[in-house]
Order: sequence, then C-alpha cells, then structure tokens
Amino acid sequence: MTWPILSASILLVLTSLVLAALILFHKSRGGGLSDLFGGGMSTSMGGTSSAERNLDRLTVIVGLIWLACIIGLLVLYRYFPDLGALGTQANG
Repeated sequence: MTWPILSASILLVLTSLVLAALILFHKSRGGGLSDLFGGGMSTSMGGTSSAERNLDRLTVIVGLIWLACIIGLLVLYRYFPDLGALGTQANG
C-alpha cells in the first residue's frame, strides 16, 4: 500500500468516526420510521438555534469530506491499480 491510499484510508476512518459522533449530537425531532408513514406529527421545524445550524453545517462539511475520501479511494484503486498492490510485482 502506498501513501495516497494509506492517507485516504486513515482520513476515511477518522471522518467516519467524527461523522457518527456529529449525527448523534443532533437533537432528535420525531418518532423515527413512524414519521415516514405519517404516524407522527411534528410541531414546527423553525426556531433552530445558531448552535444547531453550526452543527448542521459541520455535519455537512464532514460528510462531504467523507464522500470525497470514498470517491478518491475509488479513483485510486480503479485507475491506478498498481498503487494498491501489496508488494507483488510481475517479473517477466
């Protein structure tokens, strides 16, 4: 494994942990799957505090970094397959 794949993999793991923590920090609004089918009636979505808006922005930013890591690893493995080789070289 080379440094681009290793660094992207480490960044992916770190952003995965941070993203999971940020999602858990959000205030729950509703009854989960019952809201999907019309079972729950939420009051109003307005009136969010600035802390919640900042948490939303931070979650979106970390989510975009997470997505960029996945796409970057896909590109590295797809178009540069020699980078992912674990020391196996074809002698020929």
